[in-house]
Amino acid sequence: MDVLCKPDGDKRCERTLSRVRQALENLNLEAEVHLYRDQRKMIDNRVYVSPALLIDDIVRVAGRVPSIEEIERLLRERPRYQKRMKDVA
Repeated sequence: MDVLCKPDGDKRCERTLSRVRQALENLNLEAEVHLYRDQRKMIDNRVYVSPALLIDDIVRVAGRVPSIEEIERLLRERPRYQKRMKDVA
């Protein structure tokens, strides 16, 4: 998972990162979360507003700070998560 921000950064990037970590903790998931403050990476992913949240290299949210519940919903939609939950159930 990646959080993309503009190089100058702001508090919205930090809030997004902390909410992503909280959502992962709530769902008891382990994942690598990277914070990028790189304009080139944003352009490569066709993101022009920050912060942006990428899950499995797909832009899921851009230009706003998602809620913890929204991030959890996005994570539950992931095929890997669904397979894991199916194996457990």
